[in-house]
Amino acid sequence: MPHFNLQEETLAISNPVDLPLYSISNELDVESLDAKEVDHALESAVESVAQSSEAIVTAEVFDVYRSLLKHADKLSDVTINKMLDSITSALHQEVDQTTRDMDAAASSGDSDPTAYTQHREALEMYAFLLLWFVQSAEKLARNSGKEGETRAAPRATKAARGGKAGKNNRTLDTNWTWANHIPIVLAAMHKALRLKTERIWTTTQERETFVKAAYQISETEAHMKKAEIKQGIYKVITVAVKFHGHAFGAQTQIMQNLTYFEHLAEPMAEMLNILEKEFDHTSLTEEILREISSKKFSAADTKGPRAFSRFLVRLSELSTRMIMKQISLLLRHLESEAHPMRMALIEIIGHLIRDLTLSDEGDADQQKKRIKSFFEILFERLLDLNSWVRAKVLQTLIKLCDLPNKFPKIRQHETEFAIQSLTDKTSVVRKNAIQLLCRLLETHPYGAIFGGTLNLDLWQEKYDRICQELEVLDMKEMQTAKQNAGEDQEEEETPGEPQEKSSRDDCETADDAPSSRSRRTGNVPDLDAIAKEQVAAIKDGQAIRHLRMTKKYFGDAIAFIKLIQSGVPALSELLVSTSKAEVLESMQFFRVAHIYELPSAEIGIKKMVHLIWTKDNNTSEEGTELRGVRSSLLDVYRSLYFDASPDESPKENVNRITKNMIERTYDATLAELTSLEELMKTMMAEDQVHPDVIAKLWQAYGTEREIPRAQRRGAIIILGMLARAKREIMTERVETLLKTGLGPAKKVKGSLSDKTVRLPMHSPIFNKLHQMILVDIKSRQWFGMAEQAINTIYLLGEQPDVLCTSIIQELHRQAFPAADSADRHQSVSKDNVDNVSSRSATTASSSPFKLAKLIFVVGHVAIKHIVYLELVEREFKRRKDEAAKDKPVDKDNNDLDAVAGNAEDDIGDLIASIREKELLYGEDSLLAVYGPLVAHIAEPRNPYKSPILRQAATLTLSKLMCVSAQFCEDQLSLLLRILKSSRDPVIRSNIVIALGDIAVSFGSIIDEGYIDVSRINAHEGTFFWEQNSDRLYEGLSDQDMLVKKNTLMVLTHLILNGMIKVKGQLGEMAKCLEDEDSRISDLAKLFFTELSTKDNALYNNLQDVISHLSIGAHAVDEDVFETTMKFIFTFIEKDRQAESIVEKLCQRFRLAAGERQWRDIAFCLSLLPFKSERSVKKLIEGLEFYKDKLHEETVYKRFNEILVKAKSNKQSGKPEAELREFEQILAEHKAKGEEDNALEAAAVKTTNKAKRKAAAKPVEPRAPAARKTRRAPVVEEEEEESSNVSGGESDEQSEQSYGEMMRRPV
Repeated sequence: MPHFNLQEETLAISNPVDLPLYSISNELDVESLDAKEVDHALESAVESVAQSSEAIVTAEVFDVYRSLLKHADKLSDVTINKMLDSITSALHQEVDQTTRDMDAAASSGDSDPTAYTQHREALEMYAFLLLWFVQSAEKLARNSGKEGETRAAPRATKAARGGKAGKNNRTLDTNWTWANHIPIVLAAMHKALRLKTERIWTTTQERETFVKAAYQISETEAHMKKAEIKQGIYKVITVAVKFHGHAFGAQTQIMQNLTYFEHLAEPMAEMLNILEKEFDHTSLTEEILREISSKKFSAADTKGPRAFSRFLVRLSELSTRMIMKQISLLLRHLESEAHPMRMALIEIIGHLIRDLTLSDEGDADQQKKRIKSFFEILFERLLDLNSWVRAKVLQTLIKLCDLPNKFPKIRQHETEFAIQSLTDKTSVVRKNAIQLLCRLLETHPYGAIFGGTLNLDLWQEKYDRICQELEVLDMKEMQTAKQNAGEDQEEEETPGEPQEKSSRDDCETADDAPSSRSRRTGNVPDLDAIAKEQVAAIKDGQAIRHLRMTKKYFGDAIAFIKLIQSGVPALSELLVSTSKAEVLESMQFFRVAHIYELPSAEIGIKKMVHLIWTKDNNTSEEGTELRGVRSSLLDVYRSLYFDASPDESPKENVNRITKNMIERTYDATLAELTSLEELMKTMMAEDQVHPDVIAKLWQAYGTEREIPRAQRRGAIIILGMLARAKREIMTERVETLLKTGLGPAKKVKGSLSDKTVRLPMHSPIFNKLHQMILVDIKSRQWFGMAEQAINTIYLLGEQPDVLCTSIIQELHRQAFPAADSADRHQSVSKDNVDNVSSRSATTASSSPFKLAKLIFVVGHVAIKHIVYLELVEREFKRRKDEAAKDKPVDKDNNDLDAVAGNAEDDIGDLIASIREKELLYGEDSLLAVYGPLVAHIAEPRNPYKSPILRQAATLTLSKLMCVSAQFCEDQLSLLLRILKSSRDPVIRSNIVIALGDIAVSFGSIIDEGYIDVSRINAHEGTFFWEQNSDRLYEGLSDQDMLVKKNTLMVLTHLILNGMIKVKGQLGEMAKCLEDEDSRISDLAKLFFTELSTKDNALYNNLQDVISHLSIGAHAVDEDVFETTMKFIFTFIEKDRQAESIVEKLCQRFRLAAGERQWRDIAFCLSLLPFKSERSVKKLIEGLEFYKDKLHEETVYKRFNEILVKAKSNKQSGKPEAELREFEQILAEHKAKGEEDNALEAAAVKTTNKAKRKAAAKPVEPRAPAARKTRRAPVVEEEEEESSNVSGGESDEQSEQSYGEMMRRPV
């Protein structure tokens, strides 16, 4: 056999395309052989290598293996399996024999290399066969369709297709999978590499043959998911690097793998970690890190940077110290164009901070400096342009919150940056900012005091006390220091005494003894006193140091609490975010804040309850499954208020839960109570309220002992909320309800369990309600109570009109006692009420509150009676339908059905007739007698000064107008006059809401117009015609926020539901987009968002909005105009609409007079997308309209922005040549306009100069006449120009006043 060259042979099989050309001396024709002949040939070769592994060098044996591998796709699984077992077994045998020979040579001291080099050729052949087998197996696995599954049956050979034996052999196929045999192959490679191959091969090329197969196996992602295969690859490569000089080859291969195989990022990092930990080899890792640090990544490349970033992050987790050595080089990638690399560096810095914090090695001061520098880098990256990088910084900071070292100063900065990130423009950053704030709260370092709570009042109180104590100690220390300074001065002034005295000093006098003893150091009492003073001084110093440290601790805690509280407004806004993840995270923050007793947490908890109205569905954001908002809200409220605590007894749990429920009603607004009602109803429907809690609520409501009114009121409110889901809660305790709420009562007979059952009017319930309405009190709360009482009467009573008639008569007698003095039992009639109305100015002044009560009840009874009539009609139809279902079908009864249908229509007409003609105009109707009285009191010109009376009269007038169309037409002008003249915001707000109700009931009345009497000009013979809806729009400019908000809500409802026509008034709605009150601006944004979903509604009114906001009395500031139009133009998405708007806006330049209008039109043009070719052509075609305006700097700037936008659009039909020509034309016209302006300015300057010179000359006698004759044409010409200008302005205003109020001369 010729000499075997491993490199040449390996190169020959590396390309699968050239494999058929690979030459084998004794090649078997596998395609012509049947399976038995193939097995026989393989069996002979297997027996040869089994007897001696060196038999592989024989050409006949080696060529059998090569022939089979060349046609591996034609072999059966049994043959492939047998061939693999033969190769690996023979390789093991050869390696063992080589090891024995090398050991024998080493033990004998024989330096002859022939003892082990004789195995070189055999090892190379086995390595070649193993590499070829791996390539073939990988190819077969890929062709099978799925990795790791059973290989498909091979194609039968020529002989097998025709013979019976071949057919039988096809059935011998076993479930052979390549993935199960990979560990065997890797084990053989690893064993071969354990040889001291430097004695066999002097170069590394031959030794790397074993490693190539390992790299090839790793390229399949499915293999790297199996731990056994992954560990085998690690062993092969690490042994090759450590003992066979494979470091450079491994470096090259790893860099290639990271570039082309993204799934190898983490495995390569794990392999390098094994190389460092088990083999103490770090040079390869360092070289790879240096090479990566010098590598540049493009922003357009997405695959490469992502793989390298994952590699670095994983390596930093496993081998932080290696990264620490090269971090100065790796930090270059913080300025990389590819954001995945910047994200990787941020995460690496987080790992380094963690390692430095947990490590006890090295200089502590140096570690602190490095940690501080790393945090500064993180804070700097919060300003990165890419939102994913900013989010990664926040995620890294979240992980660092769990470190034992809390870094108090750094945490303050973290909190500040997190609060700033709450207003980031991207949702992912805001979500992570909320998570960081939650984590900062949960891991705050101030848990040593107050049990970890963050109640600001407690901390501030303790802080003030410490400051006072510290101030006292400081004063004491200062006094002591002054005393010591004084004693030292005295000692310096007194001559010093000798240190040693003789025995003759006994002659000292007794007077000198005390002073001398005080200065003797040898006296024992003096030493004790000095020692005590020193101990006291030490204790005082320690106390002062302790207090100062405590003061700093409390100061940091208070600063942290205030920082968190400063972010609560932004977090409250995020509760209504469109991003579900932000909403859930905000809810979680307020839950945590409430647990830590943060003062402002209650704001978010109260606002959170409105989320009960959201649709509950699970969605996915950023690959994460998110729970529904509604279910999360229920969980939050249960965990905070309604869940039982395992540390409390059942009785304590019931008391606590009941108390929490009642406290939810304290200081709650109507909207909060409505949302809370839905929440409590949902919990009750899901059986999440224990019966003991309900019993406790009844006990709190019905107790006879004195308890706060708010507590009793809260209990009945909660019970009412729970009863919406389970009516038995109320029906079983009606006695308690009446006894406590309405006073002592007899036992109630009847059932409230069925909604269709009504109680008789002699029921004690109605007697109590009657008494409560007639109670003589002067409190505004009476109106709310009376409203609910009337609602109850109409809801439960069989004949509510009878009881309400009695109530109205009693209230009438209370309001007009003089009229009742003649006959107290006389019933109220239309005549006596008319008489009262005529003199009500004097009567009502004495009891305006009683009259207000009467009028209020009249209005509410009227509106409830309409609802009652509708229920009567519905009940009649229901009974008819039920009778029709029970009645058998009879084909002969068609005529009877027709008669019944007519009867049903008659009932509907009868109800409508009663509502229209009887209630307010019938002779026997009690309500009819009060219509004139209400209108008389509501009239602004009448002298009724009581605000309660006027409010009640206006409200009742509005309700009566909803009853009858005729009454509405008669009184609509009065209602609009009150809206215009009233100074009471409550009255104006009620009228706005009433106009909305009138538009729903009688839509045509609102769309009609009327003559404005106040603006009639008798001299000119003109009058002004106004739409009724115009007065409704005037509420949008009201000074009172309540009136403005109610107007906006009413108009939103009416316009979106098509109940009124929009006739150019959307400009006033658009003004609300930039209102100072966030509630109004949010409502306006919601309105335009919903309006954009209607068919072309916003597009059709866009020109009117621009005119309304740009010119005339309604114009807004330029900045406000731009902000408003920027929001509105976001809804112009259709290309056809954009093309039409371009044409219309260009035409507006023709009539635009001032530069402000030019700028506004140009700005609106710049907001359009210019995606289509037609829109660009429309702009170019309109050049004639705006070419003379291009000299204005802002206008020219806007057109340049349009050009940039048009050029940036990536469309095939983009008119590039026309755009370039258009750009040149714009520049030419701009230059021409500037030149014309300069010439005009020069001419004006010259004219003014000439006039000044003429005025300076002496006046000649005949000059006046001459000047007069010469100036006459000039003056006439100026007047003509002036008239032309004014005429032009008039034409422009008439052109642009579409949608405003129209002036119609007679």
